[in-house]
Amino acid sequence: MKTGALCTVRDIYRLIREFEEYFQQKHDLCLNEGMLLCSLKEGKLSSTALADALGLTTSNTSKVIKSVEQKKFIKRILGKEDKRQMYFTLTELGKEKLIKIREEEGEMTGFLNKIGEIPETDD
Repeated sequence: MKTGALCTVRDIYRLIREFEEYFQQKHDLCLNEGMLLCSLKEGKLSSTALADALGLTTSNTSKVIKSVEQKKFIKRILGKEDKRQMYFTLTELGKEKLIKIREEEGEMTGFLNKIGEIPETDD
C-alpha cells in the first residue's frame, strides 16, 4: 500500500530524529553542532555564512556557535581587512572530532539507507 506525502515526511522525520539521538549519544554533539563542524571543514566562515549553510536563523546559529565554541571545537578569528568582521574556524580538537565522526560514517549510513526503504507516495 502506498502512503501519502505527509506520511512519508513523518517517516523521514522519525528517521532523522532517531539519527540525531544516535549522533548525540555517540559524539556528544547535537546534529546542528555536527553540521557546523562539517561546514567549517574547508576553512573559515562568518556567522552569516554558517547560518546559510545550516539553514538556521542567525539567532539559532549564534547558540550553536556558542555551544561548539565552549567545547573548544571552533575558534573566532578577526577579518584581516575589516576587524569588525568575525570568522570561525575549526581548532585542532575540532578537526580531530570531525575525523572521528567521519571514521564512524559506516554506522551512520544505515540511517540514510532506511530513507530509501520508505514506501513511495501515491500523490
